[in-house]
Amino acid sequence: MKQELTCIVCPLGCALTVEIENGEVTEVSGNTCKRGADYARQECVRPMRVLTTTAMTEDGRVIPVRTDSAVPKETLFDCMAEVNRVKLHLPIKRGSVIIKHIAGTDADLIASKDIERGI
Repeated sequence: MKQELTCIVCPLGCALTVEIENGEVTEVSGNTCKRGADYARQECVRPMRVLTTTAMTEDGRVIPVRTDSAVPKETLFDCMAEVNRVKLHLPIKRGSVIIKHIAGTDADLIASKDIERGI
């Protein structure tokens, strides 16, 4: 089976062709660097994403948050369910861990911005 992808690792946006047999990547073509081939193999076998969203604070404001590393794409809805349950206590510093090992992954959800008490 062939799968066509556009590489998102760098601004070149190489058009990749990936050959998949029995759930395994057998060939990647169209990439101009090794990173493109690595991306294609990962994307076709186990896609990963960095989750970027917002979380609610105790006073009703929102703060930008993200995972500190990519999580399996199939866990994104589980991750969001955890984010939606949290009410953050202020103050929060950028880089603070909000949820450790979110949705059972190796990634932590961290704050992307400082936020102080009061408005």
